[in-house]
Amino acid sequence: MTLDAIRDLAIIVLALESVVVGVILALLLLQVRSLTKLLQEQIKPMLDSMRQTVGTVKGTASIVSETLVTPAIKIGSLTAGARRTLEILLPSRKPPESK
Repeated sequence: MTLDAIRDLAIIVLALESVVVGVILALLLLQVRSLTKLLQEQIKPMLDSMRQTVGTVKGTASIVSETLVTPAIKIGSLTAGARRTLEILLPSRKPPESK
């Protein structure tokens, strides 16, 4: 086998390798395009729906806080204040502790 034949064989192998790499890159590009389309068509609407749900949950939590939690805290604090006031104004007499 001469040097010319080896050179020609190397050129053919490199050309075939370039064709194979080109085909693989084209397939990879198609897959990236499909993934981009999937993200735009399916994932984005799901994220939008999730944002709406989070907004609804925030609104519900706000309403519950305003209508239930805040009045309960006010009633509890008023009750504790009234009890402490009564304890100060009407001290209960405890019997002396026996030893």
